[in-house]
Amino acid sequence: MNLLRRENIMSLLLDCKDKPVIKVLTGVRRSGKSTALKMFADELAKNGVSKRQIQQYNFEDPKINAIANWREHYDRVNSKLVNGKMNYIFIDEVQELSEFQKLLNGLQIIENVDLYITGSNARLLSGELATLLSGRYITINVTPFSCREFFEFNKKNKHRNLIESYISGSGFPAIAGEKIQDSDFVNAYIENIYSTVLEKDIFQRLEIRDKRDFQNIAKFIFANIGSPLSPNNITNKLAGNGIKINNKTVERYIKALIDSYLVYEVNRFDIKGKKQLATQEKYYVVDLGIRRHLIGQKRRDDIGHCLENVVYFELLRRGGKIWTGKSQESEIDFVVQKPMGEIEYYQVAYTAKDESTLERELSPLKKIKDNYRKFLLTTDDFEFNSDGIELLNIEQWLLKE
Repeated sequence: MNLLRRENIMSLLLDCKDKPVIKVLTGVRRSGKSTALKMFADELAKNGVSKRQIQQYNFEDPKINAIANWREHYDRVNSKLVNGKMNYIFIDEVQELSEFQKLLNGLQIIENVDLYITGSNARLLSGELATLLSGRYITINVTPFSCREFFEFNKKNKHRNLIESYISGSGFPAIAGEKIQDSDFVNAYIENIYSTVLEKDIFQRLEIRDKRDFQNIAKFIFANIGSPLSPNNITNKLAGNGIKINNKTVERYIKALIDSYLVYEVNRFDIKGKKQLATQEKYYVVDLGIRRHLIGQKRRDDIGHCLENVVYFELLRRGGKIWTGKSQESEIDFVVQKPMGEIEYYQVAYTAKDESTLERELSPLKKIKDNYRKFLLTTDDFEFNSDGIELLNIEQWLLKE
């Protein structure tokens, strides 16, 4: 299999190497967490770390998980440690082990142990583990390929239109290079990912019995990416289609989708009042291939929301806090606070060639009276500045480091 070295993830792992914190790689299943750890282990070996100093375990492997007691796992790892040297311990899907929190806490306090784990559910970092390891772990979010990674992976295929190929395809590493993105293999692979996430990370853990209700909510959210939603309006919309679900159940199912990393939630921010709002969140799906598989290919006019979805995940990869913005009566697609505190504003549109469309997209940005950078991203070929607002080609923006 052709493997792509994911430089942003590798850079984060190298920066954290030998630091006294647990490195936690989180993200949806099959997004490349295990592969990233294997590549990192290879990197260590190239730099003189002996094989005896590296231990790797996958708790989805029946042979590994046959040892059900966390203490036995602890003893096995401990017995193989090389004295006087740093030992690198890699554990995949640690949440599959009962009482895994105790194992991690025990390993983390051993001298000369550098611990790396992966998990496919946000509940991994909740409850007892969060209490035990408070301040002693760092999370690295792993998503399917970015547009730039997709391009790099497919550079030999010579896509004529990168962004449309990316939107109509999938970023999951195992199928990102498939020339026919709607092939039986691709569809079967995506169905397997989705079904596995539902069964292992949602239905079993939450003991959900009415799977049809859950699927209806998932489809509704997937169909309405980038639109302001609340449990109440979801409940009302579904009721209009003859599906009766109460608000509490909707809230519970949305949280399950977020915890499994299928869906990411973005809160609204009042730009004038400088405060986060508590209602009408927006949601984005981790991979548009899953969305297409679940709800089918939507109309051409849906491409704007797909572009918005792509931009959200690129902003997430680049770091910072992300909100959707409210400015007076206008909506801003994204408000980003960068790690050093500076703010950026983004509007996303498929095209702004028409003068009235251009003015409509620029208007919300013009109403913001601060001096922070403001961007309008489109698929148009032209790039220029208008009243301090930078109009950029979205494909070129996505391909930047």
